Amino acid sequence: MLAVSDKVDEALAADPGPVRTAELILACGDLPFDYLDTLMNALDTPLVFVPGNHDPDLSGYRTSRAGLTLRAGLPARAPWPDGSVNADGRIVDVAGLRVAGLGGCRRYSAGPNQYTDAQFSRRAARLRAVARWRGLRDHRKIDVLITHAPPRGVGDEDDPAHRGFGALHGLVGALRPAVLLHGHTHPSGAGDQASRLRGTLASRLRGTLVRNVTGWHLVEIAPGSGLTDPVGEPPRGPHAGSRES
Repeated sequence: MLAVSDKVDEALAADPGPVRTAELILACGDLPFDYLDTLMNALDTPLVFVPGNHDPDLSGYRTSRAGLTLRAGLPARAPWPDGSVNADGRIVDVAGLRVAGLGGCRRYSAGPNQYTDAQFSRRAARLRAVARWRGLRDHRKIDVLITHAPPRGVGDEDDPAHRGFGALHGLVGALRPAVLLHGHTHPSGAGDQASRLRGTLASRLRGTLVRNVTGWHLVEIAPGSGLTDPVGEPPRGPHAGSRES
């Protein structure tokens, strides 16, 4: 799957050849929807996303049983690409994987998609309940958790805007996903892929591999079996937008 966040890569949009093998796009926020639409149509693959703090307010949209997009009970055109799925606070089954999503970051201004610790904890608890109910119904586990902000102390930063959420520790422990993908923070040395991978791009939390996917990354995962890369050995690539597989 192709995982993207935060940084537009015009070269990739113009020539998606390096990621043609992707069967799914997971977007972790703060990317223009027209860029995501370009990638989705070029690869002809499903797109699942969560919003970041620089994305518009996406609250209030829902899909009716007839397949119509509604907001405040009235027909509305969603701002995201046609056919893509907003996984914020939801569980989505796509391309053989079960994906859980929780967007937004810590509140630092009056902008959208920002939450206090208490607010985010409540959102995490609701997602945990949904995942438990779905798991009891069909006995499937969560393969991937996508977020915008990282867990507190795992790839986050100390300034108010980029501090992670402690509630993600408990959520990871409950959902037990093979991998958590996030964006939001831009590690130093981001132009040097080897440096990024040796630093804060990949780490572990309660057995779950946590990856910062700022830019773009190819990640291989099989349903129910975790990453097919060697555990704890994030693959290397020649540049900041390189393949990770």
